[in-house]
Amino acid sequence: MKVFLSHTEATFPAYFGDRALSALRQHAEVVRNRTGRDLRDAELAEAAAGCHAIIAYRGSPGSAATFDAAPELVAFLRCAVDISTVDVPAASARGILVTRATPGFVNSVAELGLGMILDLARGVTRMASLYHRGEVPAAGPGIEVSSARLGLIGYGRIAQRLTGLARALGMGVVAYDPHQPPSDGVAEAVGFTTALDADFVVCLAASTPETAGLFDARAFAAMRRGSFFINLARGEVVDESALEAALDSGQLGGAAMDVGTAPDQMPSPRLARRPDVIATPHIGGLTPQAAEHQAMDTVRQVAALAQGHLPDGAVNAAQAHRLARLGVTPPTNG
Repeated sequence: MKVFLSHTEATFPAYFGDRALSALRQHAEVVRNRTGRDLRDAELAEAAAGCHAIIAYRGSPGSAATFDAAPELVAFLRCAVDISTVDVPAASARGILVTRATPGFVNSVAELGLGMILDLARGVTRMASLYHRGEVPAAGPGIEVSSARLGLIGYGRIAQRLTGLARALGMGVVAYDPHQPPSDGVAEAVGFTTALDADFVVCLAASTPETAGLFDARAFAAMRRGSFFINLARGEVVDESALEAALDSGQLGGAAMDVGTAPDQMPSPRLARRPDVIATPHIGGLTPQAAEHQAMDTVRQVAALAQGHLPDGAVNAAQAHRLARLGVTPPTNG
């Protein structure tokens, strides 16, 4: 079996790594991306010519143009949970399997969220930035998080882990999730508006058509005046103009974000430059442990395909008729 690894030499160490590459080479011949840039569309297909599978870094989307130009491609393996950059219907129409990895970033994203809470509570980034510019910041009171209330929007695995960390510090935690309400006795299940009535509100809602713009002017108006907002979900869940207005008016005391509406889910530069905003460039899952977890998922998927088996993480197996080229029998729709 022959596999194209789309990670550039710059992104490879942080997003795949030598141990996963060594394991991958036990199951397939590996072709590396040596161009120094992210490849996409027909150029990605050309680089992967002769390969049965592409392991895709987020800078190389699975577009219809790629699938059209890759007649030998059997599988497109997304080395992440998020497959929003993959045109699954286009892949299915051409019989190409799409897979995804399992979440390996629960701890890393939850820990980043906790760090943002503590930073906002004491103004660490704001004061450090002034010192870096040669200015002496005025000393002012902060917030003891041990007596603060945390409101979570979404209660998936990351929110559950963050709840445990917050409770260990003495925070009270409430959560709103209409699809997966808390039932663990750790966070209190509440309605959306009640969850907004907190000192810190963390958005961990899944990005769906229903949650687009969930945090709008009305949502920010329902939050406590002077409270803090953190987005660890997706940029499209937040109306950034409404967020900016809430910061300008003092309705919010500050905000933190690891995502936004800039390319590649990066925070918007307009918001990120504000002194009352903490912004990080989509690094929530960027730890060696998280990256290796997802890289090893793709290695196991390649190993399964090489052995003639349907891999875990398959998204469109019933439509992937090209699997037969590797001796894999796709399941039927029935």
